[in-house]
Amino acid sequence: MPMPLWWGRVNKRVFNPRAVRSGKWQVIRHVGRSSGRPYRTPLEALPVDGGFIFTLVYGSRSDWVQNVLAAGEATLEVDGGTVDLVGPELITADAAFERFPPGAKRPPRLLKIDEFLVMRRVDYT
Repeated sequence: MPMPLWWGRVNKRVFNPRAVRSGKWQVIRHVGRSSGRPYRTPLEALPVDGGFIFTLVYGSRSDWVQNVLAAGEATLEVDGGTVDLVGPELITADAAFERFPPGAKRPPRLLKIDEFLVMRRVDYT
């Protein structure tokens, strides 16, 4: 069971704006599935072959995940630039850990995170 959604709502309103401004986190840009409004959500993105894996601390029901799944695309702000991403897919923890690069830290078992999101980089060649 991931973190409770009520904590995610508090985080979204109180801590996320500060995290985005701090520049210490990667930020995923996505569009609201109902409102069409642009959003920026700070998170940790793990680079893997051909894309990124996102740890779903609040599970797949969180707003940003549902927005990305509905749109089928997002943009990641990372290392001072942006990366366009497509093909969001929910995967299990076991599938995610198989794709983790050597030495990558797994989330603490205490959090009981069992879902991850993987997305592919857009290849403009």
